[in-house]
Amino acid sequence: MSLTLYFHPLSSFCHKVLISLYENDTPFVPHLVNLQDEAAATAFKKIWPIGKFPVLRDDDKNRTVAESSIIIEYLDQHYPGRTRLIPHDVEKARETRMADRFYDLHVHHMMQKIISDRLRPQGQKDLFGVDDAKKRLWVALEMIESDMAGKRWAVDDTFSMADCAAAPALFYADVAMPFRATHKAVAGYLDRLMERPSYARALKEAEPYFAMIPKP
Repeated sequence: MSLTLYFHPLSSFCHKVLISLYENDTPFVPHLVNLQDEAAATAFKKIWPIGKFPVLRDDDKNRTVAESSIIIEYLDQHYPGRTRLIPHDVEKARETRMADRFYDLHVHHMMQKIISDRLRPQGQKDLFGVDDAKKRLWVALEMIESDMAGKRWAVDDTFSMADCAAAPALFYADVAMPFRATHKAVAGYLDRLMERPSYARALKEAEPYFAMIPKP
């Protein structure tokens, strides 16, 4: 098998790449990395010294590809399938990349700040940082609420990389700062994403690990 994905089933950014793989039934070897295991973490860092996943290894082309958006672009270019995740149209491609960046930077990273702070011991909490993240996440949700009114998918009503980014970002954002009662269009969009077979599969595989998500 040419492709190996180094990942963890609970990782939100790994979900993003798994969606793209499952969308096109792309054959790959899943390699679960437990960063809490010193030997596993050391072995993984020999592949990608930064030590963050997901990372895609393409043995046939002798390439190591990191960062979720870059991995999806790589797959779309070298292993295309029935779902074109980056539109051929130049303007639509730019819109897709913009939406992808929006969900990663303004939803995903804010959500991670809120949830990861719950793992900090008492006395080392970043109250200012979490409060700032919640405010920024609220602004992003307000923008999505307006943008998704009457739309099915993020860009041009065609499932794309932007939706791969939105799915885990919004799924975990609803855990970090529940929004269903206040943002109906966002909630509807998240429901559609969770019903998409590619993300439903990733979520099913992550279920055994959900107990690890830190509670408020």
